[in-house]
Amino acid sequence: MIYNTWKNSIVLFVVFTYLGCGTYSFTGISVSDKTKTFQVNYFQNNSDLIEPGIERDFTIALQDIILNQTNLSLVKSNGDLLYEGEIVEYRISPTTATAQNKADQNRLTISVNVRFINKNDGEKDFEKRFSFFYDYSGSAQLIGSQKTIALKEIFDRITQDIINASLADW
Repeated sequence: MIYNTWKNSIVLFVVFTYLGCGTYSFTGISVSDKTKTFQVNYFQNNSDLIEPGIERDFTIALQDIILNQTNLSLVKSNGDLLYEGEIVEYRISPTTATAQNKADQNRLTISVNVRFINKNDGEKDFEKRFSFFYDYSGSAQLIGSQKTIALKEIFDRITQDIINASLADW
């Protein structure tokens, strides 16, 4: 008899705890029940310094993070959520110098202009610039694995910032 009472209490506790949490997400992302799809248009590279392929890589990175952090489906047109824009800055600049006037450290900066349209809630629409950087040794060349690591770190940060701005209620 006591065993059944404990068992029932635990079941009720678990049920009420689960129901009390509702649709909370640890990422802070909240999407209305009406929103089922999203669309990411190709982000053109309009920066002064053109790095081949980053527009494709960025577009895919944004699609992937939305797919991984939401239950939304990716569509090619008429998405409930629309992400579009362009890469507006790809810049390498020295951040520190040696006594011999050589770069001791360089910084790759990428900025992306994003237009977000929420067809179900126009008040959440925005156009905003997102930017991040990656520092690396002045003696290193930004090629191969060094470039891959830099782009991944920058894209991870920018795409998470875009998700936070468009879908997180923080």
